[in-house]
Amino acid sequence: MINLAELGRVFIVCGKTDMRRGIDSLAYIVKKSFNLDPFSGCVFLFCGSRRDRFTALYWVHKRFENGKLVWPNNEDEVRELSDEQVMRLMQGFTIDQLHCT
Repeated sequence: MINLAELGRVFIVCGKTDMRRGIDSLAYIVKKSFNLDPFSGCVFLFCGSRRDRFTALYWVHKRFENGKLVWPNNEDEVRELSDEQVMRLMQGFTIDQLHCT
């Protein structure tokens, strides 16, 4: 499980939330109902009436000043990335191992 406390300030949105809501709707609640900035780097926790699951809203948006992401093209595929592959992706390199011949 992700250690949410490592991400910074954590807010719990008390009461129950309709868990069918998407991220835009949850961000709207944070902004309009509580006058907080959903893009501030804080974590916002929401829970439904059954209390058996929660949603954490944490906005991460990155942009490369130079270069681009080397993103795989196959739309029918999902891959689990190793720590090394995540680092390579975030540095603008391919996640696939390059072999020298």
